[in-house]
Amino acid sequence: MQSSSRLGTYALLLVMPLFFVSNLIIGRAVTNAVEPATLAFWRWFLASLVLLPFAWRGLIQHSAAFRNLWRELLWLGVLGMVVCGAGVYLSLRYTTASNAALIYSSSAISIVVLEAIFFREKLSAARLAGTLIGFAGVAVIILHGELSRLITWQFNIGDIGIAICAFAWAIYSLILKRKEIKAIPILPMFAAITLAGSLTLAPFMLYEFVALGAFPRGNEQWIAILALASFPSVVAFGFYQILVKRAGPSLTGMSLYLLPAYGAALAVLTLGEQLYAYNAIGFALVLGGILLATEPFKKRPS
Repeated sequence: MQSSSRLGTYALLLVMPLFFVSNLIIGRAVTNAVEPATLAFWRWFLASLVLLPFAWRGLIQHSAAFRNLWRELLWLGVLGMVVCGAGVYLSLRYTTASNAALIYSSSAISIVVLEAIFFREKLSAARLAGTLIGFAGVAVIILHGELSRLITWQFNIGDIGIAICAFAWAIYSLILKRKEIKAIPILPMFAAITLAGSLTLAPFMLYEFVALGAFPRGNEQWIAILALASFPSVVAFGFYQILVKRAGPSLTGMSLYLLPAYGAALAVLTLGEQLYAYNAIGFALVLGGILLATEPFKKRPS
């Protein structure tokens, strides 16, 4: 039984990043059919409905804390669901899912930099080198391996948008580190964030509905929305929490290093995207930078 449980845990470690990266693949597939804010709103609204039956007791129990944290919740909703939701889907109209996966993974490096600035975390030589190497990889991807794009200021707006979203995710992650937020159990906190995200997305969704007549129509669009609400939202979150308990936060966090590789591979297999030399160079630099900057193999004090 122990061997079977161990194999199941390793299988989850390999599968879990696939569910997270499916957001970019599904989003890229339907972003031209469904408006970005509409897509993000229905994703997170439906996800919140799925979470509520499991989280409502915690929401009530910690209602006083949530009232005190309303500003933080709104910021988490704006950063996590508006910028990193609708913003990602809008950016995917102009760039490939493979580029998006590689650039978005650099948020781990931005977190290291922001921690050094705001939390006075030590930025060792390895972390500094990893930061520079990782951001160099992002630059290679954004410039498509052509330095002339920097000289002539020719950038893909979708790549720039994904880079902004990656930085917003780093800020989102840092807000979650506040002790007042960490004091609340993860499930009710996540449910509260999805509700805040739905609330902050609602005005943008209503604008798209009134100005553009945007509303999901047809089975394919609703299936895509349900898939987004399920796989990269509730299922990925659920697997992540299970793995933190079974395998520990360090090993679980390391499995997320598979995200850029999975994203590029799925983009080729499902969307028919092509990979170029600059993708491979950027991937190597970004992944190497993440490994150096986050120092996953460094022994932590117990």
